[in-house]
Amino acid sequence: MIRFSLNGKTYDFDGADDTPLLWVIRDSAGLTGTKYGCGIAQCRACTVHVDGKARRACVTPVKSVTGRAVTTIEGLSSDASHPVQQAWRESCVSQCGYCQSGQIMAVAAMLKKLPSPSDEDIDRQHRNICRCGTYPRIRKAIHRAAELSRKEAGRE
Repeated sequence: MIRFSLNGKTYDFDGADDTPLLWVIRDSAGLTGTKYGCGIAQCRACTVHVDGKARRACVTPVKSVTGRAVTTIEGLSSDASHPVQQAWRESCVSQCGYCQSGQIMAVAAMLKKLPSPSDEDIDRQHRNICRCGTYPRIRKAIHRAAELSRKEAGRE
């Protein structure tokens, strides 16, 4: 039995300990916001947080999250009010929407480290792939999310 926190609740997985976390989240826990993209950790559509850090769930064995806190897009906020989610809506980022949960999770983790990212920081840090090519809107949303996060934290 593998026990970890999933979106703030204790979760027990009784299966193979090398099962990718992505399949535990989607198939066992029934949380389908985290997407399967490439299966080799390149596209980053499967990004979740493990103890607050961005992690690609498609290559993360579930045994590696034993006793840790996993947050998916469903757990980022209960009402989609997280600053990154707000900025995504305001900037009309989503086109097909498939990669967006991974994009949002990656940006939320990045802004914890870089609360005021420059364009160069974004180029270096944000590597999620968007097949629709909404990168200009993604960059705009990242800057807006940073602004909203700073305001929420009282730093602006």
